Amino acid sequence: MASHAPSPATASQPVIDSALHQTQPVAVVPQHLPWRHTFISLKVPNFRIFAVGHFVAVIALWMQRIAQDWLVLQLSGSVTAVGITVALQFLPSLLLGPWGGVVADRFAKLKVLILCQAMAAVLAAALAALALTGAIEVWHVYVIALVLGLVTVLDQPARQVFVHELVGPAYLRNAISVNSTTFQLGGLIGPALAGILLTAVGAGWAFAANAAACCSTVAALLLLRRDQLHVSPPVSKSKGMLRAGLRYALGKPTIFWPWLMAGFIAVFAMGLPVVLAAFADHVFDIGASGYGLLNALVALGALAGAVASTRRRQLRLRSVVFCAGMYGTMLCLAAAAPSLPWFGAVMVFSGFWCLMFLTAANQLVQISSNMGIRGRVMSLYIMVLVGGQAIGGPMIGWIAEHADPHLALLVCGGVPALAAATVAVVLARKGSLRLKVDVKDRRHPVRIIPRAMPA
Repeated sequence: MASHAPSPATASQPVIDSALHQTQPVAVVPQHLPWRHTFISLKVPNFRIFAVGHFVAVIALWMQRIAQDWLVLQLSGSVTAVGITVALQFLPSLLLGPWGGVVADRFAKLKVLILCQAMAAVLAAALAALALTGAIEVWHVYVIALVLGLVTVLDQPARQVFVHELVGPAYLRNAISVNSTTFQLGGLIGPALAGILLTAVGAGWAFAANAAACCSTVAALLLLRRDQLHVSPPVSKSKGMLRAGLRYALGKPTIFWPWLMAGFIAVFAMGLPVVLAAFADHVFDIGASGYGLLNALVALGALAGAVASTRRRQLRLRSVVFCAGMYGTMLCLAAAAPSLPWFGAVMVFSGFWCLMFLTAANQLVQISSNMGIRGRVMSLYIMVLVGGQAIGGPMIGWIAEHADPHLALLVCGGVPALAAATVAVVLARKGSLRLKVDVKDRRHPVRIIPRAMPA
């Protein structure tokens, strides 16, 4: 959609108000990329440096997450306590997330990221010191998780928007997918390493590794060539910036519907690690290493989903809804799995569809929003995606502990699957679409086509 020049009547309004009606066109790749271009955004030197630092940091972050959850479970003996830890870490994003977006729009993203990573290193080092000296208590983990959540409020919106400054608009979609691949590959390695460390030397060394990794991320950010960044000018402070971001997000279907689906996924399905802790401890009795293995299987599927997302030909709203529904369906199937091997296999597919949804939603929201307001739009998206876990973590943990882990997993998958089906029907009616099933068509047995109009 082409942008229009402001009329004389609106020329005196802040620049950001005119930006509310401008949207970059959704980039569509008309054909499959050659395999050698699957990670084409890594051709950009700055993005290569960022990706390497991010990869190391993600491995260590996953190690800390797994070690933290398992440590709380061992100290308290309560799955609900694990859910509370998750809630405290994500609660600040639920309450303060939009203000993080304002910071991302108003200040240099690089400086914000360096500050946040330095603070995360201090927090991880404090957790390591407490664990290694044997002084660690559950309330220590609660406090550090809460402060880390405050850091995340500033870090996540700036990190999302900074990708555009690293690669520019041409490689943005690919760079988002590469970031997801990096995160999931780290999620594959990190839990496995965490399981080994928990069994061999305890949780303290996993926290120490994360502190060192945060320092390496700061070093990587300092190595970036600032003259090669696609820096967007900071937005000047104006009244009603948060309301403008919310109005913009609610007014665009390609932002609102992914935002809504992210809410259902976050509240119900992103508490999966809490449920996996219950399955590892109470259902399959496989201990810390088994818990790490289950998380690694989810990450393995997510890695495949991240790679698949780099080769997605078209970016459509229907794809976002479909992937969310498939993720919920996989979790429902896992709840009915008769044995550990079947459960592990379904976890791989769950990870695949989860990442396909997260990447598609992230891409669609970012590309559908103007640069002048993208920080606030992404902060609202993150507020829903991350903050929703603050609500869902304790709820799912309580169901797993006081009812049954299988029921908790069924809730995790069933609600998002039902929500996706409902949204699909609403969108089909709005777009006059219908589902066509043709078993004779081997290439496209199921298609969404326009509804025939009456003569």
